[in-house]
Amino acid sequence: MIHLSQKEIDLFSQKILEDYDAKNPSTIFKDKIKISNTDALILQSTVAKLREKRGEEVIGYKIGCVLKETQQKMGFTQPAWGTLWKNELHTSGAILNKKDYSNPAMEAEFGIILNRDLQPENISFEHITDSIDSIYPLIEIHNLVFHGDAPHGTELLANNAIHAGIILGPKNKLPDNNQVTDLKLIYDKQIVDAWTNKKWPHDMLSEIIWLVKEQAKKKNILKKGNLILTGAYGFPIPINNKKIIEVTSSAFGDVKAIFN
Repeated sequence: MIHLSQKEIDLFSQKILEDYDAKNPSTIFKDKIKISNTDALILQSTVAKLREKRGEEVIGYKIGCVLKETQQKMGFTQPAWGTLWKNELHTSGAILNKKDYSNPAMEAEFGIILNRDLQPENISFEHITDSIDSIYPLIEIHNLVFHGDAPHGTELLANNAIHAGIILGPKNKLPDNNQVTDLKLIYDKQIVDAWTNKKWPHDMLSEIIWLVKEQAKKKNILKKGNLILTGAYGFPIPINNKKIIEVTSSAFGDVKAIFN
């Protein structure tokens, strides 16, 4: 597979950002371009730099594709990651417009906020659990659009893991080890996906070390105050004509958004 030239990276990155702004993501993949996962991550990082250059603020990172089945579906052998942006962070009860997204699809998951920087040379599971200030239930918004050929892994990576925003639920202080919770994704009062017996911290933090090491490759560290989305247990589900979106957790509370 031929790697992209710097000229192609610059052109594709600008186009990806323009398409994202226009609520019409991923048009470059309509031409069935073939790129590597490495080049896809370079595109993602280049788009992120363009967004920072125009004044947008990074608030953390998401981990995606934590399930082996999802990785296989995407053509991966590891999870994916994306960047979180301050202007795309909403609080529970937010009223949003479907027209601001492209095939909006939701995931139920948890997020954590760090109480200190995570240095890759010191990383361990225990160090991570000691570095968490709080945990939140949340709804992650996606633009569930793929124009290229399957598997869609490179398209997902280039488009910031198809991330389009977060609705953040209530803050919870660090729970005791082995805290058990369920997690439900609900559209218009109907459960569309659900999980039981998810145990803190192992079921939530299984890929944080991976994320720390991946960021270290970019000479980046996860910082105090960063929000980290720890990974969903299912695939994004389109909301279609549904309006009221909720995520509930028996241990960590509920979060809600309305999509008009």
